[in-house]
Amino acid sequence: MSTINKDVTIEVPENSLEIRTSRDFDAPVDKVFRAHHDPELIGQWMGPRYLENVECTFEAKHGGTWTLVQRDPDGNEHAFRGTVHGEPTPELSLRTFEWMGMPGHVSLEVMRIEDLGDGRCRVRGTSVFTTVEDRDGMAGSMGDGVNEGYERLDELLATL
Repeated sequence: MSTINKDVTIEVPENSLEIRTSRDFDAPVDKVFRAHHDPELIGQWMGPRYLENVECTFEAKHGGTWTLVQRDPDGNEHAFRGTVHGEPTPELSLRTFEWMGMPGHVSLEVMRIEDLGDGRCRVRGTSVFTTVEDRDGMAGSMGDGVNEGYERLDELLATL
């Protein structure tokens, strides 16, 4: 199954535990990489517009941890966390992802940033889950957040 929301491609291959995403940006690799690894920048764009990012950490090193806490308009908080594996580079960044609303349901996220030339790049992500149910739950909840987050990232990249 594959869906395209504006510029974001989200693929959920049958007989797989993966979700694959792809999005092109009108910005160079170094800026897009920085926006994905600098906690001050991550907090400005990650997630849908209706959520406020109230806490964001990211230690971009092997064994480093990351956290993101978002608050909805009713004051409810949604927390996420994970661990960085290896030294992040544009060619390969690895981390785990866990929503604290379902502790123990952890996925592995792989991100690669490809230089398209002319100051443009493509971000490709693969998330690997331990069960089809976890994969499908994430696939059902990620569309608007990924799309709006990347729109916010476009806005931020224009200011860097």
